[in-house]
Amino acid sequence: MKEDLLLSRREIIKSSGILLASAALGFNQSAKPQFQLGACDWSVGKTLNPEAFDRAKEIGLQGIQVSYNTGKDEKGLSVPATLQSIQEASARTGVKVSSLAIGELNRTPYKSQPRTEEWVWNSVDAAKALGVKVILLAFFSDGDLRNDDAGKKEVIARLKKVALHAEKQGITLGIESYLSAQEQLDIIQSVGSSAVKVYYDFRNSADAGYDIFKEIPMLGKEMICEIHMKENGQRLGEGPLDWPRIAAAVKDIGYSGWMQIEGATPKGADIIECYQHNRKYLEGLFSFK
Repeated sequence: MKEDLLLSRREIIKSSGILLASAALGFNQSAKPQFQLGACDWSVGKTLNPEAFDRAKEIGLQGIQVSYNTGKDEKGLSVPATLQSIQEASARTGVKVSSLAIGELNRTPYKSQPRTEEWVWNSVDAAKALGVKVILLAFFSDGDLRNDDAGKKEVIARLKKVALHAEKQGITLGIESYLSAQEQLDIIQSVGSSAVKVYYDFRNSADAGYDIFKEIPMLGKEMICEIHMKENGQRLGEGPLDWPRIAAAVKDIGYSGWMQIEGATPKGADIIECYQHNRKYLEGLFSFK
């Protein structure tokens, strides 16, 4: 009996040692991918505005995706005072700058307007200063690349020039577009840089007629730098997208990191209330830090 007790104690000590060692190494066989939840500043009605952080805090979000510039303020975050105002808002509220976005490229296309090259280059420096890793480059409306081989060629040429700068700063440039996953991979391969990846939006891809449940594993966690959680004119869970299946697909590829809620607000509805609903809905599907 005494030997059995000693053996049991030895086993307990041995097991405890293994557990402590595993904890010290950060090893957990049951660990699940962790996510962080933010929102686009334009979607909460405060584009390139420090007040976006106050709204995010009220909603209960962890971050805000900040617009690099606007049509009225093309220099945007490259102006020291503007950059500082964002830094101060983040510090004051405890809400992180989750990533940057250049939505103005939808109206002033990267494929054709020379000054956009300066925007993208300078946005890398702004991202570095803010401690964020991803910049969304938008290719919609006037900047759409579908059926535009000349536009794609020019975008590839311009990305090649800025990619090394992004690599050195540890920043990823994310392509968000209506192109298929394969078309976006073709662009990335042509650029030939680890600093260029896909910024994936399930709603955009579905609207463009692609099978998102084939595209998600095709791209994988290696090529998806960040994702939008969006419904057009409806709250999350109340539109046509199958969000539980999307959640399973995202987990299957091992993606972890930021998710940004975009849109997902019915016309005339209260933004704060809608985004609190969207946050709670996603919290039921994912585990947020």
